[in-house]
Amino acid sequence: MPSVEEIADEIITGEGGFVDDPDDPGGATKWGVTIHTLRRLGVDLDGDGQVTRGDVQRLSRRKAREIFVREYFEGPGLGRLPALLHATVFDMQVNAGREAVRLLQRLVTRMGFPAAEDGIIGPVTVSAVRRAAEAAPHHIADAYGIERRSYFYRLADQRPTSRKYARRRDGGKGGWITRAEAFISPKYHLTEAQHRERVRAWG
Repeated sequence: MPSVEEIADEIITGEGGFVDDPDDPGGATKWGVTIHTLRRLGVDLDGDGQVTRGDVQRLSRRKAREIFVREYFEGPGLGRLPALLHATVFDMQVNAGREAVRLLQRLVTRMGFPAAEDGIIGPVTVSAVRRAAEAAPHHIADAYGIERRSYFYRLADQRPTSRKYARRRDGGKGGWITRAEAFISPKYHLTEAQHRERVRAWG
């Protein structure tokens, strides 16, 4: 299994450099770290007493890794989950915050191991997820990845400005979908035809 730092480095590579997309609620972002996160943490990289777009642009990969490991893995307690789920839940935590854990809680509850859908990794959730992983060790990571994919499609259904993240201009799979499928076995990937049928109602 890769280390937490190695997983963080993969997330950073996938997120890429500085972007400031007006359709992205996260605002100015670099390496996947948003300006809102820097402000919440008080990361003033230029020392001017404010956290601005310029501080996002100055963010180094090393600092981004530090933030991800501390705030999105250690902080939420992802290390208490089975190791086979670390990479996919960590990646989703960076992407969607507490929704990452809520998706997992919903999944294990449907599998017969109830956990409150509160986005918090407490003892009940830890126990439920561990029992679910023991019951389906070869399937739970795929099942979680499929939950992620469905979540992104639903989000794009509800928020038209975000559809460009789920569907490319040529109609193919967008970054959200390919990101989710990176954690799903190829046999469970949607075909291009299935993807296009899923998004057909978007026009």
